[in-house]
Amino acid sequence: MKKIFFGLMLVSLLLAGCGTSAITESYAPMASGGAGEAYDYEEAAPQAPAEASQDGYDANISAVPDQKRMVIENADMSIVVIDPEAKMQAIAAMAERMGGFVVSSNLFETYLSDGGTAPEGSMTVRVPAENLKEALTEIKEGIVELKTETRSGQDVTQEYTDLSSRLKNLESTERQLTTIMEQAEKTEDVMLVFNQLTQIREQIELIKGQMQYYEQSAALSAISIRLIAEETVKPIEIGGWKPEGVVRDAVQTLVDFLKGFFEFIVSLVIVFLPAAILVILSVGVTLFVLWRFVRWLWRLLFKGKVKPATPVALATQKTESESEPEQ
Repeated sequence: MKKIFFGLMLVSLLLAGCGTSAITESYAPMASGGAGEAYDYEEAAPQAPAEASQDGYDANISAVPDQKRMVIENADMSIVVIDPEAKMQAIAAMAERMGGFVVSSNLFETYLSDGGTAPEGSMTVRVPAENLKEALTEIKEGIVELKTETRSGQDVTQEYTDLSSRLKNLESTERQLTTIMEQAEKTEDVMLVFNQLTQIREQIELIKGQMQYYEQSAALSAISIRLIAEETVKPIEIGGWKPEGVVRDAVQTLVDFLKGFFEFIVSLVIVFLPAAILVILSVGVTLFVLWRFVRWLWRLLFKGKVKPATPVALATQKTESESEPEQ
């Protein structure tokens, strides 16, 4: 009987903790998403059982603090500077001064179109989220050009709350399994509970790691910067002659020609072609009518003046035509 009771209790505890097995697949690390300004989080404390005071006021009922949003904010920048290496050192010093740190830094040489080389760098730093705007402003000081700047954020308040609730359930299951294992007498019962307890503890560690990731990501914003040397973006100039200017003028001339040609074709199809068809039809109809009129007038004038040939004349013409071959 004790064995059956022990088994039923164990199954109920396992069912209570099985809902957390998909945590590692549900919440993958994320770096950008929805926007927001706040970054910290406070969990509302559970309300204690109500106990009425003598004056009728419930002393244990207090205002639950408003839940703050947990938002992960990041930024990406691409800037043109005179000296990428010096700027990278300045950015690193700024991050450390603000209480952050350098995540990664890479300085390399890039080839120019004339065969030369120029330095180029990329780096990622983390600064306190409340100093993100100040850090971006300081990075843009003294640069030649700001190519791109992107700020992104992701609200993970709901995910963090779910993880916190799952963690409490798992920790409660862990305590109950520990109590059962201490009360178990048989070796197989101890091993069974121990195996389940090990799985629960693994899930607890995974949840704690995910919650710690959210907390650190929300507290420290990441800034990724690409630093481009000024000579990399300078226009090519040979003895005062700028090839890109010639190319630009040639392209503009081609565009103007194509524009004019297209306008001519459109005008020809829409205006001149219909007009030409109308003119041809008008002239053709006029000539046809005039020809019919002249023909009718000719027949009218000369129809009565042509004399019909008499039989004697016809016989004379026939005799003359027969005698001509004999000569």
